[in-house]
Amino acid sequence: MSIFVEKEWVMNQLTNNNIILVDCHFQLGNPTFGKNHFLKEHLPGAVFFDLEEDLSGPVQTHGGRHPLPDLHVFQEKLQQSGISPSDTIVAYDDGLSPYASRFYWMMKYVGHEKVYILNGGLADWKKSNLPLEKIENQRERSNYSLNINPQILAAYNEVKSFSLGQLSNSILLDSRDEKRYKGIEEPIDRIAGHIPGSINNFWMNGLSEGKFLLSEEQKERFKHLDPNKEIIVYCGSGVTAAPNYVALKEAGFPKVKVYIGSYSDWVSYPENPVEKET
Repeated sequence: MSIFVEKEWVMNQLTNNNIILVDCHFQLGNPTFGKNHFLKEHLPGAVFFDLEEDLSGPVQTHGGRHPLPDLHVFQEKLQQSGISPSDTIVAYDDGLSPYASRFYWMMKYVGHEKVYILNGGLADWKKSNLPLEKIENQRERSNYSLNINPQILAAYNEVKSFSLGQLSNSILLDSRDEKRYKGIEEPIDRIAGHIPGSINNFWMNGLSEGKFLLSEEQKERFKHLDPNKEIIVYCGSGVTAAPNYVALKEAGFPKVKVYIGSYSDWVSYPENPVEKET
């Protein structure tokens, strides 16, 4: 089954208590935007997860701008939200889905089986004038046991080994736009460039008109990659790497990891080299 579900399917499931909608709206540089937006409008019955409060941990010297949250804290949030391991979860944001994709990856990391992304998100939902609400729903508290899947997380040391030419059976995929990858510009991080040996595939190339390309189109997009190799995906802070993770899985690639620290973690070590193409 596809990772993506369409608004018509979600509309038909609104009364199904075992399907939980998760609103992941966020805006970089505006930390209160997501919750305020949720209280203004959201899909009926949805619960809210915030990128920085729920899907990331505190920023430290290393680990990048959006490091993994404390998993016990994340577990508590799942339980407070009434999410059980058997539930079907559908995540959404404005439509481009970087934050919904981060949530999707997080749920796969803690071992959740049935998690999907609403293709087109809230923007596509509103095009059809489908129902919205403002009330904040309180679901009954659940029990949630984590079943960590370490195979989809790439640690710093693994990426370091790749940069030294020690992981010949891996591909490092940079999800940022071409100018940042080439080192032409860098609006956020300490130094411009990319991790040595990585190749570039901008995450937004996996979408068209605000919706994810589906399986065959994603396969075409990644046809230059060897599916027998392990693919490690990164971006600036580990957020927009997630849509490429999702796209690669939709395309059928079996071994895909996210380097959560991403470029912001890499350049937090002054001794690490970067490459530029200027």
